[in-house]
Amino acid sequence: MTQEELDALMNGDLDGFEDEEVSEKVSQDLEEDSLDEEVEEEFVDDSVPAGYNESTAHHWPLPATDENKMVHQLDDVTKESEEKASQIFDIIEGISSELMEKEENLQKVIEVLNANIALFTTLSKKFPDVHAFASSLTQNEEALEDANITVETLQSSGDSIMNIMDIMQYQDIHRQKIERVINVMRALSRYMNTLFEGRIDDSKRVASATHIVGDTHNDTASVDEIEALLAQFGQ
Repeated sequence: MTQEELDALMNGDLDGFEDEEVSEKVSQDLEEDSLDEEVEEEFVDDSVPAGYNESTAHHWPLPATDENKMVHQLDDVTKESEEKASQIFDIIEGISSELMEKEENLQKVIEVLNANIALFTTLSKKFPDVHAFASSLTQNEEALEDANITVETLQSSGDSIMNIMDIMQYQDIHRQKIERVINVMRALSRYMNTLFEGRIDDSKRVASATHIVGDTHNDTASVDEIEALLAQFGQ
């Protein structure tokens, strides 16, 4: 039933309507409205905007679910990044400790090699005909050179690890920047909520009119409106 028909009924202009026609029309409208409401209840999802689908998703913001709430996501990012950064620091610290330990062990090996070189140098001079002393001297000198190269590599790796730890400090700066954005967003949210506060509770407010004089649309009456109209006729 259209708004014009309802207006005619309310004004008592029943010339163009017989009782049976009115009853049949109202019954038909009630059935149609009931079917429409069942279809809407079955298919309408309030969390998804009308017209939102995979092909039009790029035109719409994501639905306001727990997975898509901006502050929730930013909080998760800061929390997870801090946890992962802590784990990385622990791993790097373990590697650095191992490198320092190996460097200390190599220093002890170098001391032994230096002692061997001094010994075989003396023996080679006193017994030049014994080739074993000269061969051992050469082997110890080569081992000492390799050990020194390894120590330099360990020291270079330790320096690189320290550089990595310095770079990782920027992660904390990024976390602070994200937290600042979160604080600004929350402050704006509280401000907007305060700005739109009302003195009347929403549950006590008058329902919005579905049709106002001058509207271009032509909404049909709801089931509640028709039941109220029939109740008035029955009085």
